[in-house]
Amino acid sequence: MTTDSPTHKGGSPPRDALPKAAGGPGPVRTRAPRGGLRWLPIGPATALLLVFLAGPIGYCAYIAFTDMQLTGQESASFVGLENFRKAFADDGFRNAVWLTLVFTLVSSVIGQNVLGLTLAALMQRASRPVRSLTGGIVVAAWVLPEVVAGFLLYAFFRDDGTLNAVTAFLGLPGQNWLYTLPILAVAFANVWRGTAFSMLVYSAALSEIPDEVTESAQLDGAGALQRLWHLTLPMIRRAIGTNLMLNTLQTLSVFGLIWAMTRGGPGNRSQTLPLYMYEQAFKNSLIGYGTAVALLLLVVGGLFAVVYLRLLREDEEGSPS
Repeated sequence: MTTDSPTHKGGSPPRDALPKAAGGPGPVRTRAPRGGLRWLPIGPATALLLVFLAGPIGYCAYIAFTDMQLTGQESASFVGLENFRKAFADDGFRNAVWLTLVFTLVSSVIGQNVLGLTLAALMQRASRPVRSLTGGIVVAAWVLPEVVAGFLLYAFFRDDGTLNAVTAFLGLPGQNWLYTLPILAVAFANVWRGTAFSMLVYSAALSEIPDEVTESAQLDGAGALQRLWHLTLPMIRRAIGTNLMLNTLQTLSVFGLIWAMTRGGPGNRSQTLPLYMYEQAFKNSLIGYGTAVALLLLVVGGLFAVVYLRLLREDEEGSPS
């Protein structure tokens, strides 16, 4: 009896009749493009980054080493490191650096981070209507334009504003919060406006924790604080690091919120680095000096980013695979 397909000696089927899983030839692979062709798909994006990101940064770096002014000057001249020496010797610059660190620590590292995690944890246990209402209120504050949020919080903290009306109703003495505690007032405003981002990040991270892990910890007798410290925080540490990095970089550049509330005052008691840079560059017409301050702010943000990224990398290397 003959078969339709030819066979080799010993009755084994030919190599081309073997299925691929049994050792036949695999799928045909195309070689990756060589040379400059492999960069062709990302060429437009790279060009846009060079034009709209690297280009302005490079031009600002050049201006920072000149004495360029807005008015009263025919041409700018190269002054080397003079603008940076002037900045470090200026009391106003040192005050702006200190207030920027206080504003960032209070409103971002502590305020938005802790409040966002607290809201995310409480919303996990709340009913659906409560979650929808709370999430809508918090996100509404986040999507407001920065200047609009600044005017709302100005009306809240001003001498005849909402906060003093509440304290008067409770029989407590009121005060001009924007005059006595301006940096804390703008820090609170930034917490109110930016907590939604942290809440969304932590809500996503907490939803990834298996219920079985939490139930096992409860059966073992772990209390709420023990579960938070020994279980929840270690399991969402990457989300914490990412959230801290993004919030810190955003808070360092806050301008419109503070400008709408205090304009850096009274005096310079709420003048952070973005407002100090604006004053020097556009009110005092010292474009070269103001750009040097902006470059220093960019360096500070880069240092924060490097620290956070290094911590995240060490965390990934130390975590079990």
